[in-house]
Amino acid sequence: MATTIAISGKGGTGKTTVSAMIIRFLLSRGGRSAILAVDADPNSCLGLTLGVQPVNTVAEIREQARTKPPDNTGMDRVRSVEYGIQQAITEARGFDLLTMGRPEGPGCYCAVNNMLRKFLNDLSSQYKYAIIDNEAGMEHLSRRTTNNVDLLCIVAEPTALGEVTARRISGLAGQLPISVKEIGIIWNKAGGATSDEPQLDEIETFGLVPSDPSVSDASMQGKTIFDLDENSPAFLAVSKMLENKLS
Repeated sequence: MATTIAISGKGGTGKTTVSAMIIRFLLSRGGRSAILAVDADPNSCLGLTLGVQPVNTVAEIREQARTKPPDNTGMDRVRSVEYGIQQAITEARGFDLLTMGRPEGPGCYCAVNNMLRKFLNDLSSQYKYAIIDNEAGMEHLSRRTTNNVDLLCIVAEPTALGEVTARRISGLAGQLPISVKEIGIIWNKAGGATSDEPQLDEIETFGLVPSDPSVSDASMQGKTIFDLDENSPAFLAVSKMLENKLS
């Protein structure tokens, strides 16, 4: 079974960039196609940050399966979902990308979500790591399309609003109908000093990522996470955090 790392955070905190940095760090450890990257944010920016264009989304597959008339056995729908997910996987160098797409529309998706849960769980077992870039509300996880999370990383800025958001997301995580082994905060865009790190007694701090102009410059120039210098202070901080958590 894959080690599952889920990343959540309010928009604009650098959540997707941190997710991409985690993937780049894990790739540096070696292992071809050992990583499944799941873009579970409706904004679907993870592929762009990784330099990969998704071929399809799970949302489109789900909608097609929901509206397709089933046969007497229902097997057409099951096979359609399974085949659709396989076709939606975008292969890249060392990792595969699966994009979830927009949230559910009106109507009942329960049966299709049950099939998705089974197929996604089976799919993640084929990888060493599954990295899930979530939105702040963690709808993907709340629908149990993933059964277990080893690390839930809450990305927040070290501000009063960031503290409130981190507490809210941590509270949501406690209500998820899945197993979450560890929950912690990654304080992003900090000044770099230890004093910049807020102290929340009820939530562990996984790491402090300093403000890094090279990250924003790369984004402004349309570059990917792999164009970032390996000595980038932000990337080094994320790498150190993962070395501590995965050792």
